[in-house]
Amino acid sequence: MEPKVNHESAIAPHPSHLYASLWGTKEECCESLIFVLGIGFFTLCFLMTSLGGQFSAKRLGDSPFTIRTEVMGALESRGVLRKMSDMLEMMVKRMDVLARLENSTDFRKGEEARFLPDRFQPAAGLMERIQAIAQNVSDIAVKVDQILRNSLMNGKVIEGRRDQCEVPRDPKYPDCSGKVEWMRARWTSDPCYAFFGVDGTECSFLIYLSEVEWFCPPLPWRNQTAAMPSSKPPPRVQAAFRSNLSYLLELIGSGKESLIFMKKRVRHLASQWLLATRSLAQKLKGRRRDQKQILIHIGFLTEESGDVFSPRVLKGGPLGEMVQWADILAALFVLGHSLKVTVSLKELQSNLGVPPGRGNCPLTVPLPFDLIYTDYHGLQQMKQHMGLSFKKYRCRVRVIDTFGTEPAYNLEEYATLHGYRTNWGYWNLNPKQFMTMFPHTPDNSFMGFVSEELNETERQFIKSNKASNMAVVYGKEASIWKLIFFTFLPQGKEKFLAILNKYMEIHGTVYYETQRPPEVPAFVKNHGLLPQHEFQQLLRKAKLFIGFGFPYEGPAPLEAIANGCVFLQSRFNPPHSSLNHEFFRGKPTSREVSSQHPYAEDFIGKPHVWTVDYNNSEEFEAAIKTIMRTRVDPYVPYEYTCEGMLERIHAYIQHQDFCAGASPPLPAKPNGHAMPSSPSPFTLSPNATHLVWSYNASSAPHVWPPVSSMQVWVSEAGRACTETCQEHGLVCEPTFFEFLNKKDVFLQLRIACDSTESEMSHLYPALAENVQECYLQKEPLLYSCAGYSTKYRRLCPCRNYRRGQVALCRDCL
Repeated sequence: MEPKVNHESAIAPHPSHLYASLWGTKEECCESLIFVLGIGFFTLCFLMTSLGGQFSAKRLGDSPFTIRTEVMGALESRGVLRKMSDMLEMMVKRMDVLARLENSTDFRKGEEARFLPDRFQPAAGLMERIQAIAQNVSDIAVKVDQILRNSLMNGKVIEGRRDQCEVPRDPKYPDCSGKVEWMRARWTSDPCYAFFGVDGTECSFLIYLSEVEWFCPPLPWRNQTAAMPSSKPPPRVQAAFRSNLSYLLELIGSGKESLIFMKKRVRHLASQWLLATRSLAQKLKGRRRDQKQILIHIGFLTEESGDVFSPRVLKGGPLGEMVQWADILAALFVLGHSLKVTVSLKELQSNLGVPPGRGNCPLTVPLPFDLIYTDYHGLQQMKQHMGLSFKKYRCRVRVIDTFGTEPAYNLEEYATLHGYRTNWGYWNLNPKQFMTMFPHTPDNSFMGFVSEELNETERQFIKSNKASNMAVVYGKEASIWKLIFFTFLPQGKEKFLAILNKYMEIHGTVYYETQRPPEVPAFVKNHGLLPQHEFQQLLRKAKLFIGFGFPYEGPAPLEAIANGCVFLQSRFNPPHSSLNHEFFRGKPTSREVSSQHPYAEDFIGKPHVWTVDYNNSEEFEAAIKTIMRTRVDPYVPYEYTCEGMLERIHAYIQHQDFCAGASPPLPAKPNGHAMPSSPSPFTLSPNATHLVWSYNASSAPHVWPPVSSMQVWVSEAGRACTETCQEHGLVCEPTFFEFLNKKDVFLQLRIACDSTESEMSHLYPALAENVQECYLQKEPLLYSCAGYSTKYRRLCPCRNYRRGQVALCRDCL
């Protein structure tokens, strides 16, 4: 028999249990609801404000993909609104149920009736607050819904137009369809495409390819005025020489030992830079100079490139690059140009306007810099992150390149086909955009650095304190000494060192941490790594600065000569090059180095520089004896003074323009014949050995260097134009190749050509003498002073130069 159940007396669940099972306690439930409703209220207010601002501020010129992005955001916002409304409705209903349950239970339980006013009154207050917020939310929801409906209606026209885009067929844009195909398959491969509004539709592809890139024609229904950025350049400001370098020190920054070294150098040479600016200002006589916006990006100091230099600054590492960069910064600054200095990839991206992504898209804004000075590491970083803008703006780049880049290695197609491809070449730049430490490659521009000049007091100190029997060895790293004794020195090096030690007290400045480097012989008095001023004091006492073959072409020999030392170096036989020496292998040059420091050998020479055969002990010993008897004064080549470097950089900035395209054609002679049938502008010299420019200055083409400085010579077979011009006291000038790359020039030089062909070769224009075939250059980027072949006699453009300033012709400043 089923037991009776007293339903009246059955225990009903207390409302607090319901709250706890559903939301927690009643109070917690109400507070949570108010919190959620508050968030919903402010969210809807934000949506209404932002959406109203978006659609009320629409411009006619805004792109469809911008509108679509906003409409998509509106649709998402509408979805959020609906979810929020549903949630609010559910919460209010649940609160209402719980409130009714609370009322019925409390009135039924007499023992709890006395607690009713205390317990129910707060719940009623909470409900009023909830209902008030819900009413506000409802009102806002209506307004937001109205905004969304209006915006979606306005977007239908544009959406319909987007769906109707077709790929145009325009012969002026042959790559358009192929680029659209690529975008269909790969537009999600880089976030930068979405940054520019690409969303996977045909219209977004075409808008991007016509307005951000330039592979497709502009769409006729687009507002071209709004889509195209303003091309009006900002007004030019005249550059004024600066005398205070404090702001430059701020620009350089800190945090790296390399930067600290560079700032110390700038401070140390500040007075010399000031004197140089005054002297150059007098030469220019108030000539107008436009201030350039210049970015200096030192790529080898970035963390992304490894920055192997900074940790070695205090350990005897190579300082030549940092010496040069410090002097470049100082020269550009005192010339009055506006500079930005970066040593990190993040800073580079920010200054260039690189969009977010992987570097496939162009810059977000036109390049704000007239010039960019960087190195090979920085060049690679710019190419990686600038997308198509790199090709557009690469003509503004100047690459600081210690050893130079010859044209045969620079042109990618040619280098690949003819075996000149290296890790550092194939940039397809004008070879003059590469700037070297020494003027060894006339195909490039000579940048250089500064060697400190001594005042009269310092010169007198040197005269009275020079020791005739003291030698300092060139090389600060122990690894260099090890390399010297096992690679560069000849067999029987013990005899060689004994000869040196017989006449000289040998000093070294080799870095070590805890004990004497084992590579340094015991008879060498090693001072360890010295600060710059202490190293200069050592040089001012020493008679001889001796090199053992390595390192190549650094600033230290010029510094020693400036402090009154004689520099003794080894002659290389055969010369060192990429064909026979590991150091040069992979570098973009075929240059043959005849000594450790060819500039010192060729441009300075005796009595300051002696180049001897270290394999010949008699010649070496005789040189030591002569040097000890020879008195020399401190000497700095003019082109390595502050003033010489300022002259050079000023001339480059004012006259070098690699963005201007081809040079203007040669003018016709007074008879009025038009090119190319017009007579040659050259005249054969009286002794019939070479050609000289015959036009007067008013009719000459406006090129730099001026053509009035030009002479045309023919090399012997197996000789480069660099050597040919030097033999006649001139410098090869590749800018002039275009004027002699003509069949008529061969005839004027009395060279009979059985045939004339135009081909790509870094040796052309040239004559194959055995068969009387003449060859013209087909590719201007291959005009090269370097290079030779026993098969050819080359046509060589030479020019004069200023005394002490080989980079500039007599009328170039």
